[in-house]
Amino acid sequence: MRILVTGSDGFIGSHLVEELVKQGHEVRAFVFYNSFNSWGWLDSCDIAVKGKFEIFQGDIRDPNGVREAVKDCDIVIHLAALIAIPFSYHSPDTYVSTNIAGTLNVLQAARDYGVKVIHTSTSEVYGTAEFVPITENHPLKGQSPYSATKIAADQLAYSFYTSFDLPVTIIRPFNTYGPRQSSRAVIPTIISQLASGKQNINLGSVHPTRDFNYVEDTVRGFIAAIHVSEAYGEVINIGSNFEISIADTVEMISSIMGVKVDIITDDLRMRPDKSEVERLWANNQKAKKLLNWEPNYGGFQGFKRGLENTINWFTNPKNIQNYKVGHYTI
Repeated sequence: MRILVTGSDGFIGSHLVEELVKQGHEVRAFVFYNSFNSWGWLDSCDIAVKGKFEIFQGDIRDPNGVREAVKDCDIVIHLAALIAIPFSYHSPDTYVSTNIAGTLNVLQAARDYGVKVIHTSTSEVYGTAEFVPITENHPLKGQSPYSATKIAADQLAYSFYTSFDLPVTIIRPFNTYGPRQSSRAVIPTIISQLASGKQNINLGSVHPTRDFNYVEDTVRGFIAAIHVSEAYGEVINIGSNFEISIADTVEMISSIMGVKVDIITDDLRMRPDKSEVERLWANNQKAKKLLNWEPNYGGFQGFKRGLENTINWFTNPKNIQNYKVGHYTI
């Protein structure tokens, strides 16, 4: 297939581009235009795929560029979004223009050209779990401006399926982690601080629980959805079905790295009380049934293997140099 991946320069997007190319697809990688001519993580992609995909530089907020990018493609996997929750408190307007209007641009172009869409949601749309494990029928609660814009984007995507028969599948990953993830996320924050020699690490709230999903599993979920027409109009959780607290995650990472750690609560990293999502735990039965997908890194041992892979990557001096360990990025 000829596949457009928006957000290709980011964490999940770069891994997805690499795997799609390895599987023989013709990939157009939509990256955010900038004066540095940076392609994000695709600048340092796997040597096996370097030069084997097309770069499209643009801005997801611009409908003209998006239309040009979608043209001649068979399917769009739409990942481009602003995702940092703390920054959404700071600059909510940018989340509306990027996550909502940007998604509308993709949907409109796909409708005009008859292109299928796989749209990326997030487990944050559920808010604090009212029941666990969380199924796709769980109520939606926008506890941050970020999650509110993702709810709106999801509903827009669904509306194009019901209103215009656009083939749309909504993939809802739970907390993806792995090599290349931004240090604003909790697992890279923990690893990078410990790797820099700190024993007193700064974190926000550590009692909430999460369902962490290794990036290879997330990518496999997206690719599985490409081939399943029965998934059109459906929302599908991609999660490990394993719940763990942030505090216990710190303990696992420190154990793997062989260091003793003390946690310092940093008020700057705390979400407002009513905005904190206290519990996330995925029910992934729908993905197993519809997509024939299940996590390779599920359960305690799977999570440990994923953490080991992630730690190995972050502790490589060539990789850690890309991170500003002493600076908290919202």
